[in-house]
Amino acid sequence: MSDAEARLFVIAAPSGAGKTTLVKALVTRHPELRFSISYTTRRKRRNEADGVDYLFVDREEFESLRERGELLESATVFDNLYATSRRQVERHLRDGHPVILEIDWQGAAQVRESMPECITIFVLPPSVEELERRLRDRRTDSDEVIERRLRDAVSDMRHWQDFDYVVINDDLDQAVADLEAVFAGRGALQSTSNRALRDVVGRLVG
Repeated sequence: MSDAEARLFVIAAPSGAGKTTLVKALVTRHPELRFSISYTTRRKRRNEADGVDYLFVDREEFESLRERGELLESATVFDNLYATSRRQVERHLRDGHPVILEIDWQGAAQVRESMPECITIFVLPPSVEELERRLRDRRTDSDEVIERRLRDAVSDMRHWQDFDYVVINDDLDQAVADLEAVFAGRGALQSTSNRALRDVVGRLVG
């Protein structure tokens, strides 16, 4: 994946589309990639570690980071704040590494504005029904929260045309291969300008 050197890749997706699993698989297979760990004010889940999955901070510290200009982007998702460390991204790029940001569509729009040379990728589930199944299988949220996440996810999916590429996460291995193609500069099939892909996504999103 030498063509991906020192490029910034922004990966966004609706909740439950599986972007975290995809990104972890990609980084495992390509150790030259650097994953930018996001700040968040939400509570840590049982299977998460501070400094590995997220940088967990309170709202006061988050606002202090924002005021000091240390955030490349920030967004509010499900009443929690998320952000990317500008310093962390710039350090990895300066060291010659491709960098992955795993953020939402709001943050992706901010990064495009600050760093228009970035490459943006939107991950979609194969169907809304599969998305709901994945959200329920997490067993971390109440029915009320799941319904809200599902409504917001369907709304988020309508932003796919704002991105350079789309990857449909139906089969994990195939989705990872599709991401690898984009990172290597061979993502014509995943490009949002690809008419066949646009037809598929149009039917999925509605």
